[in-house]
Parts: sequence; structure tokens; C-alpha cells
Amino acid sequence: MWHVILLGFLGGLLAGNAFPHLASGITRRRYPSALGNGPVTNFVGGWVLSVLAALCLWWADLPSHPGPAFASVSAGVLLIGLFHAGPGAFGRPEPRPAPTPEPGSAR
Repeated sequence: MWHVILLGFLGGLLAGNAFPHLASGITRRRYPSALGNGPVTNFVGGWVLSVLAALCLWWADLPSHPGPAFASVSAGVLLIGLFHAGPGAFGRPEPRPAPTPEPGSAR
């Protein structure tokens, strides 16, 4: 049963991490990636992560223990999603506040 939990968790992490890279690549936007920040490298990286996730989930034999499998895959996707929503791979700079106009100046 431990192989189901570990491979399921790893598969969930990989699948959840693949999504922002695939989406960035398809929409031609730059996004931090270990291979480069461009859209093509992000798409290829997301594709590789998707393939590795599928292999992990296949090797996990999820139907043998459906409850723990569901929990571990869900936890993996949740954790990587919180990671991307929070600090991200390379951290995120704090947004600068909008400049306030000086009194008496025209817009």
C-alpha cells in the first residue's frame, strides 16, 4: 500500500506542477521554469511533467487501494497548487503601490 501512497503523491505533484507550465506555453507567456522562462521551454517542461505524472500514477496501481490513492493524489495536487499560488518557484516580488497624484496636479 505504501507504493500507492508515495507514487500517487508524486504523480499528483507532477500533474499539478505540469498545468501552469502547459498553460503558460500554450498562451505564449513567460513563466519561471528550471529549463528557461520562455513559452516553448515551459510547454515542453509541462509535457514532460505530464508524462512523468502519468507513469507514476500508472505504476502506483491506484485501483488496488482507491481510498489512500485518492487522498495521496489529492494532497499532491493541493500542495503544489498552494506552492504556485503562494511563493512560486522563484518567489514573487511584492507589487508596488500605485503612485498617488500630488494635490493640485492635473491628470
